[in-house]
Amino acid sequence: MSELMLSDEILMQVEKPARYIGKEINSIVKRPEDVDIRMAMCFPDVYEIGMSHLGLQILYDMFNGYEDVWCERVYSPWPDLDKIMREKEIPLFGLESQEPVKYLDFLGITLQYEMCYTNILQVLDLAQIPLSAKDRSESDPIVIGGGPCSYNPEPIADFFDFFYIGEGETRYREILDIYKENKRAGGSRREFLQKICCLQGIYVPQFYDVSYYEDGRIASMRPNIPEAPEHITKNIVTDFDGVPYPVKPVVPFIKCTQDRVVLEIQRGCIRGCRFCQAGQLYRPVREKNVDRLKQYAVEMLKNTGHEEISLSSLSSSDYSGLKELVDFLIRDCNEKKVNISLPSLRIDSFALDVMSKVQDVKKSSLTFAPEAGSQRLRNVINKGLTEEDILRGAKLAFEGGWTRVKLYFMLGLPTETKEDVQGIGDLANKIAAEFFETVPKEKRREPVQIVASTSFFIPKPFTPFQWAPMCSAEEFLDKAHETKKGIMSQLNQKRIKYNWHEADVSVLEGVFARGDRKIAQVIRKAYEKGCMFDAWSEYYKNDLWLEAFAECGVSIDFYNTRKREKDEIFPWDILDCGVSREHLWKEWEKAQEEIVSPNCKKACNGCGAAKYGCGVCVEERV
Repeated sequence: MSELMLSDEILMQVEKPARYIGKEINSIVKRPEDVDIRMAMCFPDVYEIGMSHLGLQILYDMFNGYEDVWCERVYSPWPDLDKIMREKEIPLFGLESQEPVKYLDFLGITLQYEMCYTNILQVLDLAQIPLSAKDRSESDPIVIGGGPCSYNPEPIADFFDFFYIGEGETRYREILDIYKENKRAGGSRREFLQKICCLQGIYVPQFYDVSYYEDGRIASMRPNIPEAPEHITKNIVTDFDGVPYPVKPVVPFIKCTQDRVVLEIQRGCIRGCRFCQAGQLYRPVREKNVDRLKQYAVEMLKNTGHEEISLSSLSSSDYSGLKELVDFLIRDCNEKKVNISLPSLRIDSFALDVMSKVQDVKKSSLTFAPEAGSQRLRNVINKGLTEEDILRGAKLAFEGGWTRVKLYFMLGLPTETKEDVQGIGDLANKIAAEFFETVPKEKRREPVQIVASTSFFIPKPFTPFQWAPMCSAEEFLDKAHETKKGIMSQLNQKRIKYNWHEADVSVLEGVFARGDRKIAQVIRKAYEKGCMFDAWSEYYKNDLWLEAFAECGVSIDFYNTRKREKDEIFPWDILDCGVSREHLWKEWEKAQEEIVSPNCKKACNGCGAAKYGCGVCVEERV
């Protein structure tokens, strides 16, 4: 078990061989003869990205907490090793045992980002597991998908035996027990899937048939066996303090994207931004007890040796115990020379006071996410942030010594006009002007810099904008050029830098986000042509993707640029994320009327998440 799958000769040929050798601090090794179930959890991207993902660490810790289970980790081999493994026919292996994944009982793949879809096929291919679920034998692992992209699993449904919908801490023990019993009874792979398909949150694609109208829209999605339910409801943690948390996370040998201790302070968001899928999927908001977080912080810093601690949340400022927790961390962590990272904070006097204590002002920048250039469009998307809020935050920041501000916007939002696009430059200019009005000339130790970045809006399932048309690549680029022109016309243009996202990648992501089962053939075709690591600009091959769509006879415009009608059946309608379709449609109508909805702590909007009986839904309103 201690022998490495890769020889020293191979390790010397690849970049960062520490990605593939395992044996990191806090990694867990068990004896195969001591467990009943062996599995691997895979992040289909390079090691440094996957090791930074909290969700995978949570599941790894939970599974290995079971005496009868050994869970290993798998990541996508970087292209240099991928080439060698294919040439030498080396099967993909688990980091802990260094043994082939194809001999395990389960392979779980987390689906965090649509642009990793070809990497799913890379992982299966290198593991020598048939790409299509229908082609797998009794000896192949059961392939599971989970994570935010599983809320529309249809584009990749062909490649998975089942999808786990929702939060992983709730249902897996039951699934594993059914697997063990089925195995003892000599049951088949199909019999196991039949036994679990009736469990909450379990979607087995092969047990559902899809029919289509002539124009390509879905006519129906229906179960084809009596055990499969009409709808699959997500799993959710109702006792957020009672679930496992990895206080001894695996510590990588090499620097990762997020090389720090991560404290998940709450799950969900009260804000209800209409473009944000995570804000809908993780409802209702649930907070972690502040005393428990203090305990975790102390233990995790001791168990890892990390020199930074980060608070994880979609909106950290909304956590009720934030001040108490931050005061504790400043007091405890500063003594140990540990940095504190506070992402997702609203910029106000409290946040700036905290950051001035935990960051080196000379090296840091502040981030605002107005998302839209005008107040009208911010009302459309329900951002809940006014221009006055932004300028007041900037003024406080400049008074506190900050000179660099990052601004994040989206282009192509529903109802967007030319005036909204031009508003991006106007707002950036106003922030620069705020610096000159706030900071006397003699106190300007360095020039102010405003960095405005735009991404392109992609409609996502289970959001009010799931009905919205998406721009084409050409329209996106026109908007980016209009934004740049607007910035160049500003008085303070020399103090403003502008960056924008790739349009081609956004278009492809849009297809994957709202695609149906027809997209699987395109993904497979593109993979066979050599597409892989599509999230990395140096490996993205748009021409090959366009060839794959053409050869499969699949239209990009059908999935992206047309407007959906109210009653159209979506590929993801078979799933229930806890937020009702009626609520989402109501928010879509309010968006077009530029009406703002209150956040969950101020008033209940009747989204449907109250049925879970936990979190903000059962708390008193403020």
